[in-house]
This record gives sequence, C-alpha cells and structure tokens, in this order.
Amino acid sequence: MKQALFLLIATMAAAPVSAQTVDVGYPPPNSPFRDLEFRHEATVFGGDYMAGKEPAGAAPRSGPMEGIRYELVIGGPAQFVVRFARVNSQRHVIDPLAPRATRDLGMQSWPVYLTDAGFSLNLTGQRSWHGIVPVIYTGAGLASDLDKQDDKDPFNLGTTFAFSFTGGLRFVPGGRFQMRADVGNWFYKLKYPSTYYALTSDNTTVLPQGQATSLWKRNLGLTLGASYLLFR
Repeated sequence: MKQALFLLIATMAAAPVSAQTVDVGYPPPNSPFRDLEFRHEATVFGGDYMAGKEPAGAAPRSGPMEGIRYELVIGGPAQFVVRFARVNSQRHVIDPLAPRATRDLGMQSWPVYLTDAGFSLNLTGQRSWHGIVPVIYTGAGLASDLDKQDDKDPFNLGTTFAFSFTGGLRFVPGGRFQMRADVGNWFYKLKYPSTYYALTSDNTTVLPQGQATSLWKRNLGLTLGASYLLFR
C-alpha cells in the first residue's frame, strides 16, 4: 500500500514536468508554437486607403496612407493599441450655387488624419504558430481634415467620431523585429451643407431633397508594417 501511494505521489509530481516538455504532441524543439517574448511593439506602416462612395462625390477620396502604431500586452492574448495615420487624399471641390456645367472646380489635395485607440487579440494566444500570429482589433477615435475648406465649397469633413475593425497577421521570425499585414475598415460620419440642396439657376441641385443630410461612410485600408519589439 505504501509503495502504491509513493508511486502515485511521484507520478503526480512528475506530471507538470512532462506537460512542459510536450506541446500538442510535439517536443519543444519541434513544436510549431513559440512563446511571444516581448510585451511592447512599435510599428511604422503604409499602404492603400480605399474610400467608400457617397452620393455627392465631395468627400476625400482614396489615396496612399502611412502611420504609426504602438501596442502593449495587458494580459493573456490581449493588447492595448494606439494608432495614428495620414491619408494623402484628394477631393472634388464644387460650387453648389453654380449651374451643373460650371459646378465642378476640380480636384484639390485634401489630407485626412485618423487616430484611434482600442484592443487587439492574438488568436493563437501569447505565442506564434510557425512564426505567424493572426490578430483582430477594434478601436474608436477621430477622423479629421483639420477643418480645411474652400472659399466656394462649404463642405468639409471637420473632426468627427470614427471607429474601426481590423484583422491581420503578425510575422514573428524571432528577435526584436517583425512584419505585419492588416486589412481594416474605418467608419466615420459625413454631413452635407444646406447649399448642396439649394436650386441653382438651371434648376438643379448637388443632392436631391430626399437625400439624408448625414451618413456613415465605410473606408477600407490595406497596410504593411515593420515593428520593433521592446520589453520582455
């Protein structure tokens, strides 16, 4: 009896050690999983911003974007994230009180600035799988054109609430550097000025009377980033 009890205690004591040496049936050197050593990540990224359509055709359009991102582990597979991006956009400037034939005043450079904060989640936990970590992110913040405005066109984006959803992949080869690829949506609200509904000398308007004066606009972003990892 004493021998059986001793054997049971010895087996239980050895179990944690055995569990540490096997990961889903793999010895540690052959496991596809690797712990993520660093708790902070600073990223520079760039890519394409694909603006959604809207009825007036007056909002900032698609263009290249670049930005920075910082995140830190807050517990388990979750990170707190802060992002800032600039979109090198343009927009059609229009004179809403001019007849249709002369209304379009051409394209102007019209940068858009996006900033948000939120939380990301590693879908493989706090470790990589074959050097890859799939992630999802959601955040809230602001979109702004810094109140830029043309003398003849009263439309501007201003500074408005925005929220975002993003999915991506982190490529973690080891060491302090990683790459990442992300696909995300930014949502923000547009508001049209009253003159966009006013009749002009040729009895036309920029927008029909039944068109809503404000709407939510969805914008897609595709980015690649390079990260430096800090603080184990």
